Amino acid sequence: MTTGVLFRHPSSLLHDTGSGHPERRARIVALTDALSSRDWLGYSVQSSPAATEAQIAAVHPPAYTDGLKALCADGGGWIDGDTVTSAESYTAAEHAAGGACAMVDVLLKGEASIGASMHRPPGHHAEAARAMGFCLLNSVAVAARHAVDAYGVRVAVVDWDVHHGNGTNDIFRADHRVLFCSIHESPLYPGTGPAQDIGSGDGTGYTVNLPVPAGSGDETFCSLVEHVIVPLLAAYEPGLVLISAGFDAHADDPLAGCEVTDEGYARMAGALRDGAASVGAPVGVVLEGGYDLGALTRGLSAALEAMRQDPGSADAATAGLAEHPLATQARARLASHWPSLVAPAER
Repeated sequence: MTTGVLFRHPSSLLHDTGSGHPERRARIVALTDALSSRDWLGYSVQSSPAATEAQIAAVHPPAYTDGLKALCADGGGWIDGDTVTSAESYTAAEHAAGGACAMVDVLLKGEASIGASMHRPPGHHAEAARAMGFCLLNSVAVAARHAVDAYGVRVAVVDWDVHHGNGTNDIFRADHRVLFCSIHESPLYPGTGPAQDIGSGDGTGYTVNLPVPAGSGDETFCSLVEHVIVPLLAAYEPGLVLISAGFDAHADDPLAGCEVTDEGYARMAGALRDGAASVGAPVGVVLEGGYDLGALTRGLSAALEAMRQDPGSADAATAGLAEHPLATQARARLASHWPSLVAPAER
């Protein structure tokens, strides 16, 4: 079994979104209860620091973060129809980003090969200068930029949240040092992430959007991971793999229409762990969405357990997985930038 580290912080409980909001403190309470009752699945639990101003400013301009701080200092308020802050929301977001960066430090110093950053608010919708979709600071983007700047490695970000990670997409769209891959339901909020969006400038080809229709389940998500994303990892050879791990593609989640199961999340996590291990890269999970508490706790638990298995142990679970037509189409579509995705007989 592989040793892992998990970062958390009590400030996640202080981000108050009010009664009836789906992104609520009960998410962290449920995860804490479920994981602590199972001795945190063998992960070493550590307290998350706040991200430094420099780490945050590498992604979010100070004028934007100053505005968030001022809003929270005044007691908080609504930013848009979905996104709300309270007095402690910026502190919670600082620790969410800081936990992701601290996880990166542990992984890239070789102190662990797998990790998790379990915080709220989520982050992948936050653009450089815009909060949206429940998100204030883009934690996975801050962590990826920290890895690039502090360690000089290339980073692959795999986003399996059911909603497209528009913020991460746009922050790295022109940066070849970060490979961004997203599997997301479409059409669905925020309405971004078409397959044709492949990045721009120096980042052309390093944005990989894999939209799927409502009703998509394990056979679709797992095939896109195994037949598209894992081969991309082999071609790209990142020094770090980060998973933007939302659990709202689960069949039980109320905010979308996909049908992924607990077993599907385990299979995706195991396949990504094996793909990362094949290029010598550690893997870190950054919590995003997931709004049915049972699905959230089971999905994250299944993913964390799968990651702890020794590399290669996922082979039997994924053996014989049929390639979904969307994966076949994606390989063909991406072949001009990633020739290795197409077998010689298909060229």
